[in-house]
Amino acid sequence: MTKKKQTYKDSIEELESIIKKIENGDVDIDELSSLIKRSAQLIKACKAKLRDTEAELDQFLNDQGD
Repeated sequence: MTKKKQTYKDSIEELESIIKKIENGDVDIDELSSLIKRSAQLIKACKAKLRDTEAELDQFLNDQGD
């Protein structure tokens, strides 16, 4: 079974969901650690996507200037 790559939007939505759970107090201390680790993974993935997109845009703009 092929796992679908999570999109930037999916990552942001999952992060928002995690934040709401934590803010509402719906998380016990045992689950908190795993949610924090997952949040760090999601943030890392979002930053990478933003960097990649910026590089693609820079490349496109540079190509247009030639």
